[in-house]
Amino acid sequence: MKVDLNQVREFVNIEFLAKQLVEGFITGLHKSPYHGFSVEFAEHRLYNTGESTRHIDWKVYAKTDKLFVKRYEEETNLRCQIVVDNSSSMRYPKESNGKLQFSIYGAAALAYLLQKQRDAVGLTTFSDQIEHQTPIKSTSSHLNKVFITLENLLQNPGEAKSTNVAPVLHEIAEKIHKRSLIIIFSDMFDQQSDLAEIFKALQHLKHNKHEVLLFHVTDHQTEYHFDFEERPYEFIDLESGEKLKIQPSQIKDSYRDQVGDYYHNLKVRCGQLKIDLIEADIRSDYNHILNSYLVKRAKMR
Repeated sequence: MKVDLNQVREFVNIEFLAKQLVEGFITGLHKSPYHGFSVEFAEHRLYNTGESTRHIDWKVYAKTDKLFVKRYEEETNLRCQIVVDNSSSMRYPKESNGKLQFSIYGAAALAYLLQKQRDAVGLTTFSDQIEHQTPIKSTSSHLNKVFITLENLLQNPGEAKSTNVAPVLHEIAEKIHKRSLIIIFSDMFDQQSDLAEIFKALQHLKHNKHEVLLFHVTDHQTEYHFDFEERPYEFIDLESGEKLKIQPSQIKDSYRDQVGDYYHNLKVRCGQLKIDLIEADIRSDYNHILNSYLVKRAKMR
């Protein structure tokens, strides 16, 4: 769903935004000719031939001409830990907290959808270390705590924070003892860990039987294409504070080559580990986030 978040942000909270994003997404699925996901039946599942008819919902059958069985709390089988990068680079573009805001709203929408489907969700935030981690639960009261944490994250920028992805992911792998889906929102710009260390940490998650969905959050226009007006700029590293005064054309080709190589290596290595890497452009809508999650969830069944 594409909404002007900068306008509505002044009047509503994250819980309301999450609900609007999910409900808009579900409405879009209903209108689509491709009904690959039965999100509307959050409390039902398709009837399997040969099983007992005792729990068939005949009211739903009358409306849809399809057999659905009522789901119960004990049928919940997905545990999900959402991991949000809270380092300073995620606050680019600085005037809007762009990548962090996008990640927080995406995380909130996913948390709402998970709870709507009676799945369990937890939240971890990190920079150079884990800053906050909740247990994984499926209750409404727990979801409300997740929303409050995300709201506080957006409202309180804090001091400059570097990123140290590898040790954080190793720690998450050790702390989550039951097989779970780990959903990561990060720009993967790391001041301390190189790619080899990061992939060892991702491999650790896979070795511990977790599934991983990585949303690589970027502002494609400027961070990938380096699309700036041709005039003098002062570029500032939000994590280190290092400054560089330059005309974009002086470094554009070199920058795009290096960033292209980095993104390519990231995709290749994730493919080797069978990790779903999703390019998440902050200028796009949230349906891409929700749809990618549903595709991943369907694979895990």
